[in-house]
Amino acid sequence: MRRFVKGKQLSCANISNLLEGAKQRVSFSGVSDRKPLIMLGLPKGSLEESTKNLFAKAGWKITTSSRSYKPSIDDHELDGRFIRAQEVSRYVEHGFFDCGLTGYDWIQENQSDVVEVCDLIYSKASVLKSRWVLCVPEASDITKPEQLAGKRVATELVGTVKRYFESKGIKAEVEFSWGATEVKVPDLVDAIVDITETGSSLRANKLRIVDTLLETNTKFIANKASWADPAKRRKIETIALLLRGALEAETKVGLKMNLPQAALESVVKALPALRNPTISQLSNVDWVALETIIDESVAREIIPQLKALGAEGIVEYPLNKVVY
Repeated sequence: MRRFVKGKQLSCANISNLLEGAKQRVSFSGVSDRKPLIMLGLPKGSLEESTKNLFAKAGWKITTSSRSYKPSIDDHELDGRFIRAQEVSRYVEHGFFDCGLTGYDWIQENQSDVVEVCDLIYSKASVLKSRWVLCVPEASDITKPEQLAGKRVATELVGTVKRYFESKGIKAEVEFSWGATEVKVPDLVDAIVDITETGSSLRANKLRIVDTLLETNTKFIANKASWADPAKRRKIETIALLLRGALEAETKVGLKMNLPQAALESVVKALPALRNPTISQLSNVDWVALETIIDESVAREIIPQLKALGAEGIVEYPLNKVVY
């Protein structure tokens, strides 16, 4: 069956898509049938919202419905899927995704042969790196990995943990944990390897760290063939540049102010500027306007100092992106 809408012939599939879009209140106006340049792998789960927020600051609006793994991206060159971070590197390596975001830990666990484009240090709660740590109960007499020979260790990162013990010549039994790993010691296993940012969950469960296996953070990775394609590489590098700029901006603010020429030298010396500040002449030749970027944590200390040095009309404003 065929139908015509404004001179265009529509197939049954087109009609079905339009009806579904109407149900979901999604507009299909201006949507092209052209194949996207880049297929993007995005982490589903705890990192999903922070990833969407990061892309929004970088300039891309990603929207999803609660039941869908296929996002809508306001860039005709991009398509993507939300899947578990544990799987992203495998699908990037195999070419289903041209690029994607996943943890360094899962690249190592899967031993994926991919291009690591850049680090993106963010998580659902902070901008700190996370650690995979070997833990035992606080009351345990185990103080070093060698004491776990012949004992049972639970973890989600089975391959990495097995390689860790093998590298030390320790024969320990490593089993997969489906979650809630920290509650399994000492009743079910002798030790665990789990991920932590601050250590608060470990302390709450009365666990002690014996060793750190690896540090991890989110990485933007690319398929090797896609990286070798000039058009795809340009797009991937653009995404990386703007994502890094958005992350950099999270800890920075802009400052602008007016000040008398006589105070300019002392104000410039007081500013911990990202680069040399921008200085513009005002209509009054005895005054200038100054604009700069500083760490947000410094602003609360520096603004009173600037005021005391003669600055007026001081404005602090947030930033979306800072690109070096």
